[in-house]
Formats: sequence, C-alpha cells, structure tokens
Amino acid sequence: MSKQVISTPNAPAAIGPYSQAVRVGNLVFVSGQIPLDPATGQLVGGDIGVQTEQVLENLAAILEAAGSGLAQVVKATVYLRDLGEFGRMNEVYAKFFGENPPARATVQVARLPREAALEIDVVAEV
Repeated sequence: MSKQVISTPNAPAAIGPYSQAVRVGNLVFVSGQIPLDPATGQLVGGDIGVQTEQVLENLAAILEAAGSGLAQVVKATVYLRDLGEFGRMNEVYAKFFGENPPARATVQVARLPREAALEIDVVAEV
C-alpha cells in the first residue's frame, strides 16, 4: 500500500512537522486538530462548545479532501484540558455524528498546543 499525504487550505495548516492527514488504502488518519480558524491560523474564542464545533469543522474539511467525511469516521480520540467540560463538548460532538457515532476515547491532558482547550484526532474509511 502506498501512503498519500492529504492537505487542504480549508483547514488549518500543520503547525509542526506533520501532515493534516495520511491516507493508506481505504483508511485516512487525521492528525489532531485544535480550534484554529483556517483563515487566520489563530485559536477561536468562545466556550468549549464553540471550540468543539471549530475542531469538527476542521476535521470535516480534511476528511472531504481525502474523499471521506464525518459519517465514515470509525475512531475518534478527544483530548480535553478540563474533563469538567465533557458535557458541553459531548453535546456539540453528538450533533456532528448523529445516530451512528464512531468508537471514541476521551481523556484529560495537562496541556495542548497553543494552550487549546481540546484536540480531536480521527481515523475514517474512504
């Protein structure tokens, strides 16, 4: 199988030596996304709900560039700086994944890039 790097201007550019996503066979592995505005590269303001929405929109844009979408996500990992924000994050997350959500792990972490409140990475089918 060959590795295909996925990149789109509709999501934030990588802020380090990594790809937005990599496709191998019928799977796409999307790097962790934090709530960055793709146009400015800056963290979006607002509560955890607003930030979760931005992260999921960024993930959706990358998945679209890979020929996939949120409906094809099979595994997600959510990293929260404060697990006390789980409820609100979960409300917004549920709106994006609907009836058949992917498998998921959610963990609290001490720190994230750019002091973001959350980061989410996904694996999806293409």
